[in-house]
Amino acid sequence: MQKIINLDQAVVNALEFLSKEKLPKLNLKDFSFPLVVGSGNAYNTAQIIFSKQKAIIADESNFREIILRYKDLINKKIIKEAVIISASGEKDSVWEIELAKKNKLKTILLTCSPDSTAAKLADKVLVYPKTAEPYTYNVSTYLGMILSFTREKPESILNFLTKLKLTKKISDFKSYSFVLPDEFLNICPMLDIKKSELFGPLVSIRAFSFGHARHAKFVIRDKNELVITLGKEKNKYFGEEKSRVQITLPKNTDFALILCLTYYLIGKIQESKPDYFKKHIKNYCRDYGPKAYGKKDQFEVIVK
Repeated sequence: MQKIINLDQAVVNALEFLSKEKLPKLNLKDFSFPLVVGSGNAYNTAQIIFSKQKAIIADESNFREIILRYKDLINKKIIKEAVIISASGEKDSVWEIELAKKNKLKTILLTCSPDSTAAKLADKVLVYPKTAEPYTYNVSTYLGMILSFTREKPESILNFLTKLKLTKKISDFKSYSFVLPDEFLNICPMLDIKKSELFGPLVSIRAFSFGHARHAKFVIRDKNELVITLGKEKNKYFGEEKSRVQITLPKNTDFALILCLTYYLIGKIQESKPDYFKKHIKNYCRDYGPKAYGKKDQFEVIVK
């Protein structure tokens, strides 16, 4: 089995890999008013990719309800296609495609698995390259999809990360918060998911847009919480003054850089803490992870 790397190394590996790969052409003009569905960070990827046009975005919990709610628009052909985002092309994406086709929607799958069950069902498949990563990381998978939307250069992002220097030592802190420019709000839930996957209840990592941070998120200040603020808007109020870090962003920064930067820093947090993820991920993949989906087969710890 390959070594389980930390998230920051997965970001570096993904950027190096994607810099050499050709990504599918994602032409959003092909979608008039799509119904888009994804689970976990696929849902958040959908929020990012379709952030500048009309779309209804759902997840595995409310997709059936959304179909019923907009049934009249589907019947009138105002909504004509369903875009399903799933790196694996398995799990929930299979029944989602089946339900969409049952409702006479054209199905377009964004995936990294051309031979998956969902890929065999969908009307059209856009296949994205991926590199081997620990289960749940999904850095190269969704990063490739986001890059096909933003057109950012992986080499430039990697160059920015290699030159990054923080004015505070991550290992000196017990908890962490990210404050992002408002336009990158949709990155915040992706960081919350990574916190849950890598640390569960054992380390606090919070993420807010600047606008949301003003809404009483920092009533309680603590010197042991490192508050990492991205962008040109100066953090004058969030967290203890001596526990703040400001990172200036390059011109023309877009979603892919913000995702890579924040994932990279979470990887550095992971490096500074006990190996919580590495200790538990094998048992999760072999036991209670697949069982929650009603599956007997084990998940791969390293997804290729």
